[in-house]
Amino acid sequence: MFKREENSLVLDFLPQGLSGEARKEPVAQLIGETYFTLLEAVAKPGANLSLGEKVYIGKGVRDKIENIRGRISLNQLTSRAKSECESQVRALVAAREPELVAFLNRAGPLSIRNHLLELLPTIGKKHLNAIITAREQKPFESFADVRERVAGIGRIEEVFVARILEELKGESKYYLFTKAPAREREGY
Repeated sequence: MFKREENSLVLDFLPQGLSGEARKEPVAQLIGETYFTLLEAVAKPGANLSLGEKVYIGKGVRDKIENIRGRISLNQLTSRAKSECESQVRALVAAREPELVAFLNRAGPLSIRNHLLELLPTIGKKHLNAIITAREQKPFESFADVRERVAGIGRIEEVFVARILEELKGESKYYLFTKAPAREREGY
């Protein structure tokens, strides 16, 4: 079960609020550091948030965020937040390299015919077999290690970025790194 996000990065800050809303309050659109959760929050009066700034959103005392309005989808982001989202996901992937390399080392079969690694973009049977063979010889230590030992894999970090962005769109069957959109989780 997913826990709540503790910290997030600012994708957009609208000091006058979203256009078309009756209540004018400072709104921030955020992406969580742990589960890549897209959130909309109300900033404290007088708070000034900058793009990419890390803000605490946990249950404790928040210095810049008044309250969390709720989760939002990728298509609910402002155009500025959408353009910032990809670069922030890229930065989070780089910061979480050890965790993602560990995912490559431990990922197993999804079913008799499919493997969890095949859910990553550009990973087909050829790359799957090369990854499994290489990790059986010695576990991967970094993204650079994966690039060196798996022929033709390219920039593996970009594969993770593409998968996370795909999941944020809310159209995936499986969610490896993000929470499924609320509409798909109802009734469970």
